Parts: sequence; C-alpha cells; structure tokens
Amino acid sequence: ATAITISADEEVTMPLQPAFLAGPSSDIANAANGTTITLGTEIFDVGGNVASNNFTAPVTGKYFLSYSVRMQEVDNGTSYIYIQTTTSNRNYFYIFAPDGFDQDAAFWTVSQSGIFDMDAGDTAALTFHFVNGNQSVDIRDFTNGTYFSGALIC
Repeated sequence: ATAITISADEEVTMPLQPAFLAGPSSDIANAANGTTITLGTEIFDVGGNVASNNFTAPVTGKYFLSYSVRMQEVDNGTSYIYIQTTTSNRNYFYIFAPDGFDQDAAFWTVSQSGIFDMDAGDTAALTFHFVNGNQSVDIRDFTNGTYFSGALIC
C-alpha cells in the first residue's frame, strides 16, 4: 500500500494515517452518571483502532480528537452535566449547568475538540456525568448528532 502520495499540485495524502469517525448506533435512554458513550456505528476507522467504545493510539504522537454529544430532555434541576474525554495521560471536561435554564431543555448539544498527546497503546473514550436532577437525559445516536472522531496529526 502507498503510505504517502503527493499530487501534481503538491497536495499530500497519507491513506494509512490513523483516523476514525464513530458514534452510537442507537439512542442511550436515561443515561446514568458515568455512562460510556458507545461507538457502535463506525463511518471509517483507518487502521482498525476503534473497539470496545475506545480509540487506541497505534503509535505515539499528537492526535486531534473531537466530539459532539446531542442530549434530549435535559433536566433543569440538574446542578451540572459534564462530558469527559478520558485518555490514558489525562482527562478533559466540557461542563455546563442546566439549573440556570428556566425549564427543561428539549435538546442540547455540546462539542469539544483539541490536540491530545497519546503514547502507543493509550486509549480515549467519552463518558457522560451529571450531579443532582433526574436521570432523564437521552443521548442521541450517530444519525441524530452524537459522534467521536480523531486523527493522528504529528
């Protein structure tokens, strides 16, 4: 297989470079605190590094990771909700406080991206957490806005 291709216009592609786009194959109803966001639908997984709801870095490097999580029935009695990107080296959080809403939110989408240092064999996964309120939040499937993606960039 060709590892690097340079076009006549000097565009570089690396078709073997690790990259993935995946998300839940079905909604996660009444997501409990600490729920791992499933990755049952893979749109692409160059290198086959997504399994068991984790991405595993095949080589040491810097990885661009991104997610979007669409929630429904967000209870305004919840003190705060956070999505945690858990990697072997450290954890990253997106946090918000729906108790400032004047009513339950019919839907709410959060997203985050960044460059993460990962060693060969390190993993990355997404988990949903909340404090107080009702366990009424549904996490929508891939088709309806929840995904996790990434690629080795250097």
